[in-house]
Amino acid sequence: MFAAACAQAGVRQSMSAVGSSADNALAESFNATFKRETLQGRKGWSNKHDARLDAFRWLHRYNVRRRHSRLGQRSPIAYENTFHTTSTTLTEAA
Repeated sequence: MFAAACAQAGVRQSMSAVGSSADNALAESFNATFKRETLQGRKGWSNKHDARLDAFRWLHRYNVRRRHSRLGQRSPIAYENTFHTTSTTLTEAA
């Protein structure tokens, strides 16, 4: 059933050796951080909209403002901007 859901969503499942956690470490770390920073001390949300909004706010903070030790204490956006100096705005049509 999980394999079918992945296939329907276009997600390729991990194919490492049984018992190897190395390929899953990044996802586990991300999920643990999400749970710790979003769910700790919370019993629930009043509706799906509020839960999704909290998740979106956390993801935005995680990608835009939160500093990561692996990135030299820079946010992912700041880290990416050190390598990509091209403009991300659209040019005006002629």
